[in-house]
Amino acid sequence: MNPKAVQHISECLIKPQRILQETMHPWYLTPWDLLMLSVHYIQKGLLFAKPTPYQDFNIMDLLEKLKHSIALTLVHFYPLSGRLASSKTEDPASYVVYVDCSNSPGARFVYATLDMTVSDILSPTYVPLVVQSFFDHDKALNHDGHVRSLVTIQVTELVDGVFIGCSMNHAMGDGASFWHFLNTLSEIFQAQGGDVQISRPPVLERWFPDGCGPIISLPFTHHDQFLCPFEAPLLRERIFHFSSESITKLKAKANAEYNTNKISSFQSLSAFMWRCIIRIRHLPHDQITSCRLACNNRSRLNPPLSPNYFGNCINALRASTTAGELLEHNLGWAAWLVHEAVVNQGDQEIRERLDSWIKSPSLYHIGQMFDPYSVMMGSSPRFNKYGCEFGMGKALTLRSGYAHKFSGKVSAYPGREGGGSVDLEVCLPPDSMIALESDEEFMDAMA
Repeated sequence: MNPKAVQHISECLIKPQRILQETMHPWYLTPWDLLMLSVHYIQKGLLFAKPTPYQDFNIMDLLEKLKHSIALTLVHFYPLSGRLASSKTEDPASYVVYVDCSNSPGARFVYATLDMTVSDILSPTYVPLVVQSFFDHDKALNHDGHVRSLVTIQVTELVDGVFIGCSMNHAMGDGASFWHFLNTLSEIFQAQGGDVQISRPPVLERWFPDGCGPIISLPFTHHDQFLCPFEAPLLRERIFHFSSESITKLKAKANAEYNTNKISSFQSLSAFMWRCIIRIRHLPHDQITSCRLACNNRSRLNPPLSPNYFGNCINALRASTTAGELLEHNLGWAAWLVHEAVVNQGDQEIRERLDSWIKSPSLYHIGQMFDPYSVMMGSSPRFNKYGCEFGMGKALTLRSGYAHKFSGKVSAYPGREGGGSVDLEVCLPPDSMIALESDEEFMDAMA
């Protein structure tokens, strides 16, 4: 037995503490949900230090409180306790996927141990591969939710710390929904009462574009026709910290160079990463390159959806140019391209995309997102990630699993100190990572 490997000690399934009447009905997937069936689960988690003296820390108390809190949280997020189900026909070809809420085996809960310290996780320059073992559903596609849990909480006990990892089926919700669930779990855990009144009840009513749903038929007869597993290439993964001051400087620089005040902090940071990564790749002058950003559409629809809408409500925006143009122009020019891609995403554009999808349904495949000439900005520093506490104080850091990692994938998290600081989780092949670390403009921006 490898002492430096994660050892699973116990696992169980947790059902909602009480069953609501609406759980008897199917929970239908929207176009945005169905798009996710062939990509990975969302895998994010938080590393905590054990309260000192940590020898007195009782892991069993934490596990029992977490189990109880999950059961209460699932009352509000009851679809997560179900499983995916399908109905199929051959002629015409039809494949309907929905969530069976009446057959609710429950969420999965795993307790594991690892003979390593917090420092073993935080001190290396690159994120250790063992972190991927802190999450359930490794390499699983969302369609696997027919037989796998739709959400798993895995508690991995270290010598002097605890990692709480959450794996949620991406067909059930996007990053906003993922953190809404975890924030609610934290809120209920901290209250430790009976029937807790949560501050942000999720809106579970499904949203479909006009004339569509609730039952959407995909033009397939078998899942092999649309599922496409993905194996990540050899990557190095590193967290780069941008202080609030460094973010402010990037924003000021971008706006000054384009003579505007409309470019946001995140647009400036995204354009900066785009230029830096393309520079170290040494692409041909005429090679088309893009900066893609995951965009939350809730407030962009007319009428807008509630910020508490539970489900997927995102799509990837794209700013494009040639590698030569990108590097010949300054940061402000690139940031304006990103800005325009963001502001041009409105209700009409969203509905046109959905109408096009309804006429010709397709699914996201990670291999198609893996564009060696582009950069993909994922996650968001706006989510309340460090607000999740489970009796051990504020988390030390945030980490993610195997899911959705490819060359040029950059995930943005809030910095632990807050105040507009940002941590970027950057994934690149080893040679490219070394080149980025040797890039003077990139490293100076974090000073």
